[in-house]
Amino acid sequence: MPAKAKTLLIWIAVIFLIFAIVNDPDRAGNIVTSIWDFIVNTISSFGEFFSTIAS
Repeated sequence: MPAKAKTLLIWIAVIFLIFAIVNDPDRAGNIVTSIWDFIVNTISSFGEFFSTIAS
C-alpha cells in the first residue's frame, strides 16, 4: 500500500474515533470496556491452555 494512502486511512480512522467519542461517550466507553475484556479473557485462556499442556 502506498505510504500516502496508509497515512490517509490512519487519519480517517483517528478522525472517526474522535467523532464517535465526542458524539456518544457512553457507548465509546462500553466499546473500549468490551475490547479490554476480550483481550484479558483471551490472554487468560491462552494461560490456561499452556498451563494444561505443561502439567
